[in-house]
Amino acid sequence: MEINKEFIQTLFKRQQRSQALPSNQSIADWAFHLIGLLFPELTDKIYNSPEEIEAEFLQLQKDLNHLLNATQACKNCNNDVIAKQFISRVSALYDTLKTDISALTSGDPAANNEFEVIRTYPGFWAIAFYRIAHELLLLNTPLIPRILTEYAHSKTGIDIHPGAQIGEYLCIDHGTGIVIGETAIIGNHVKLYQGVTLGALSVSKSLAGVKRHPTVEDGVVIYSNATILGGETVIGANSIIGGNVWLTKSVPANSTVYHTPSIRVIENSNFPS
Repeated sequence: MEINKEFIQTLFKRQQRSQALPSNQSIADWAFHLIGLLFPELTDKIYNSPEEIEAEFLQLQKDLNHLLNATQACKNCNNDVIAKQFISRVSALYDTLKTDISALTSGDPAANNEFEVIRTYPGFWAIAFYRIAHELLLLNTPLIPRILTEYAHSKTGIDIHPGAQIGEYLCIDHGTGIVIGETAIIGNHVKLYQGVTLGALSVSKSLAGVKRHPTVEDGVVIYSNATILGGETVIGANSIIGGNVWLTKSVPANSTVYHTPSIRVIENSNFPS
């Protein structure tokens, strides 16, 4: 059985157009390089002078410019300007990531120190990739922000859309299965446990560009497997949302919301002693 020749030609043309595109791994490697420069706990590379660190940032800027050009996602963007603007924001990005590390270290009794958090915590990695991706998105960078957060999602199980707005001191404890949607807004000093979903009530395509995901105000703690849905849903400041809670309506500040399952324990007389 022969393969259709026109089909082969179609694939060949697509291959020709894609040859220059960087892989998702190479884009992620650029982010790893940046994070390693900000946090030397992650690398064995030693810099002998401030000038060497400055040169490394200039190389990261050039590499970002190359990635932006190579993805061909925006033909009318001034990628050189975008790369320069991003690097100029890195010091502020570093300061924000330091607050996240502090929140993880102080918020988890199992965390011994910041070094351990930086080296081993998936929550830190997911947040770091999100923070980088979000800054790029704010500069109207297409494609690369989503590639970065989806790469982090594949490695950590934590799915944070780059469009989400997240304040300082975010603590993600354990983290596997967390989903934070595109239009979610999260305040400062928020703590999320595994399986939390900040999602939309509807996935209709007509709602693109509309706020579909919840707002979580400062100081909120959301325990494992809680699901909070809807763009008009607001979790008031300093509230506690218990595990397995399902919420589609707002709750006022300082609320405690919990799920009360019905559990029955039946003694089985036939069970061997």
